[in-house]
Amino acid sequence: MTEENSPTVYRSDYQPYPFTLDAVALNVELDENRTVVTSTLSFTAKNAAPADLVLNAEDISLDALHLDGQPLGADAYELTPDLLVIAQLSGSFELRVQTTLDPAANSLFMGLYKSGSGFFTQCEAEGFRRITYFPDRPDVMSIYTVTLSADKEKYPYLLSNGNLVSSTDLPDGRHQAVWHDPFHKPSYLFALVAGDFDVREKTVKTHNGRDVLLQIYSDKGSRDKTEWALASLERSLVWDEKRFGLELDLDRFMIVAVRDFNMGAMENKGLNIFNSGYVLADPDTATDANFSAVEAVIGHEYFHNWTGNRVTCRDWFQLSLKEGLTVFRDQEFTADMMAAGLDDQAAASARAVKRIDDVSVLRAGQFPEDAGPMAHPIRPDSYESIGNFYTATVYEKGAEVIRMQHTLLGAHGFRDGMDEYFRRHDGQAVTCDDFVNAMEYVYTKSHPQRDLSIFRRWYSQAGTPRVQVTMNHDAAQQTVTLTLSQQTPLVGVEKIRKDFVKKPFHIPFAVGLLSADGQPLALNEINDSASQLNTPDPKGEHTRLLELTEQSQSWTFTGIATKPVPSLLRDFSAPVIVQYEWTEKELAVLAQSDPNPFARWEAGQALATREILGLTNALQKGEQAALSETFVQVWKNNLQDAGLDAGYRARLLTLPSEKFLAEQMDPIEPVWLSRARQAVRENLGKVAATEWTATLQDNDTPGTYSPDPISAGRRSLKNLALSYLMAAGDEAACQQALVQYQAAQNMTDCMGALGAIVNYHHGDKRQEAIVDFYEKWQHNPLVIDKWFALQATAADTRTETIRGLMAHPAFSLRNPNRARSLIFQFCINNAEGFHNQDGSGYALWTEAVLALDSINPEVASRLARVMDNWARYTPALQSQMKSSLEQVRDHEGLSSNVSEIVSKALRI
Repeated sequence: MTEENSPTVYRSDYQPYPFTLDAVALNVELDENRTVVTSTLSFTAKNAAPADLVLNAEDISLDALHLDGQPLGADAYELTPDLLVIAQLSGSFELRVQTTLDPAANSLFMGLYKSGSGFFTQCEAEGFRRITYFPDRPDVMSIYTVTLSADKEKYPYLLSNGNLVSSTDLPDGRHQAVWHDPFHKPSYLFALVAGDFDVREKTVKTHNGRDVLLQIYSDKGSRDKTEWALASLERSLVWDEKRFGLELDLDRFMIVAVRDFNMGAMENKGLNIFNSGYVLADPDTATDANFSAVEAVIGHEYFHNWTGNRVTCRDWFQLSLKEGLTVFRDQEFTADMMAAGLDDQAAASARAVKRIDDVSVLRAGQFPEDAGPMAHPIRPDSYESIGNFYTATVYEKGAEVIRMQHTLLGAHGFRDGMDEYFRRHDGQAVTCDDFVNAMEYVYTKSHPQRDLSIFRRWYSQAGTPRVQVTMNHDAAQQTVTLTLSQQTPLVGVEKIRKDFVKKPFHIPFAVGLLSADGQPLALNEINDSASQLNTPDPKGEHTRLLELTEQSQSWTFTGIATKPVPSLLRDFSAPVIVQYEWTEKELAVLAQSDPNPFARWEAGQALATREILGLTNALQKGEQAALSETFVQVWKNNLQDAGLDAGYRARLLTLPSEKFLAEQMDPIEPVWLSRARQAVRENLGKVAATEWTATLQDNDTPGTYSPDPISAGRRSLKNLALSYLMAAGDEAACQQALVQYQAAQNMTDCMGALGAIVNYHHGDKRQEAIVDFYEKWQHNPLVIDKWFALQATAADTRTETIRGLMAHPAFSLRNPNRARSLIFQFCINNAEGFHNQDGSGYALWTEAVLALDSINPEVASRLARVMDNWARYTPALQSQMKSSLEQVRDHEGLSSNVSEIVSKALRI
């Protein structure tokens, strides 16, 4: 499909569906190449006047159609490739539709498809229409009864949503299972699975004393890798009961792992289908990061049972209603799990690590999106392909918008708002406004004469606000006045809307003040001459939450005798960019003394950013530059601060990512930036070699592996130290990396050593280690994904290496995980290789996008996003990137998914 015949869908055009769908009965006779689906749909018109019944379809054919038991001839309806319309129906009626599918031929992995030896479905956002003719929209909710039948020997497990009603053997070696979901749901939450699996299960009690069955289904032979997943599911259930009072509402909850999956996971009611990478984990094959991701994603999908399933979105423009809210919930879950059982100081450190990681993801993925051609508010106003709006903005920025409401209301107020939200809307398909209304109801009770009317702009305006901060210290009056001014330029589609006027956001902005020697200052008295929007932070007298709601506002603090150092946007209280002219000395104070762990990390990142960008400019001019003594001393001091948790220290000592650094450049020069960052890393490895060596030796984790935060933090710091020493060419570290690789008792240490060897060891041992790793793990797909990704991101990898790996027997473009592990990793996380001046990286991207588009447009469109911000690069790179985009745009038969991405990118 080309852009010309991909109509734009507008939020303003929403119309309610004219019928209620009272019941859905599905009968699915599963077969690899000829699955027969019979759907019986019971409708009731909402109004007395007749209306057209419109059913969606995609790549399916109609075999039979009956209305109230009577067959309909072709003259009784209108049929197009994507619609079935029966004109002027009223009252109550029953429609029976029969379709035939070929699951084995479905390479899109949308609708019903065959993967390995099993059948699976993926229906979000618009996949159910690939199964049967249906009102495939989220506001049409119904009660489903599903009957599945299949060959019993091949497919002994037949699963669907809800509770199992019956299981029966049939003639000819087939069997049948009937499932009933007692809760109304939209079609995107439908799921079925059939296959032969290993099963791990456990019966647990809810807080109301009900027995519920938790089950994990995975490939035969993988049961030993699902223990962590089941434990994570149980923790999720307990946490949601305790934190939000939300109980599992079914008799069972099932998770099924599948290798071929476009997404991370899917929250189908009671039957979650997961990419196997977010289910399977054991010490031998999964890293600490994998264990953490499994727990977080299982939590995320389980939490959707209420925030997404029990209350769902009215239309796809409201996607952040469920995703932003549920990302916030899974972030809070992970933070609570990391802090569980620790003393107050260690718990605060663990929570800081989680917050740092989340903000790093936001800045690397969402901030560039906010500045690019695909920029959109968390509630978009239009789309051409809904699959393109499963974005960092909807998810990660959406979570930050929820977090700001949590900050404004406080933990207890937010819980009251959630209770009110479910009281009003349980069982409904609603909008983002409905959620804010519930929060505002609570907010105004505790804040008379105030509301969230300005805050709602986060849902309708795109872009990342920049908050300029100025500080005036009056020594005679012993006062400090902070002035905050916000500016957000027009971005994305806003630029072409002549009537669009950007208005100020409601920005909760947490601040503190430190003395010149790093002591926190009390902020007990506030005289606000601009407004009354000041809320004391419950954490104590050293942090204040300022609420910026106008273009510019000022706040005055009294009793400050000497000029302080401002600590700004503590805990990243809003998704904004702070502009303040700290001196290097002030940043050093914050980076070593700020009691707010996030702000302390932020100051260190600012110091490192200045260092790397300065060196980038020097290298481009053919100059050399030594590291700042202040910067080196800050790094050494934090490295040796034994009072800090190892995991937090690892974050403090990690250099800013190239993605984040690129956002600070104009124009972007990726190759010189990559070299400068590597040079800083190498120099830090040399000047602090003694300290890194001691850290390496002090943070070993002998004994039985555990993914707990303390142990994971020690491994993280140890492997960071090893990489710094290897970057510096330390011979002893090179030998230690080889020893660690051979002796590693867990995948974290194995990959930590192998990563250092692949990136920094230039002898024969490097290739030997690469070959050895493959030979050992070639039969484990998830581990081989790591093998591909490691080589794709190695500093010296160039396009010819990627092409060679694409020809490897273990590589398949048809498997989304494998494509992401090699091609995506190279294009996204190997700046020097991808942006090679010969253009070979862009040529590879062009070929890969077009090849993927013919197989799986959903995956292809995500790779296409790599070129979003092409116009921000140097002129020489711009020209080549634009040419590649034009080649893709002009390709005959391009999907609407990819067409929308490249067309908007070229609109700049």
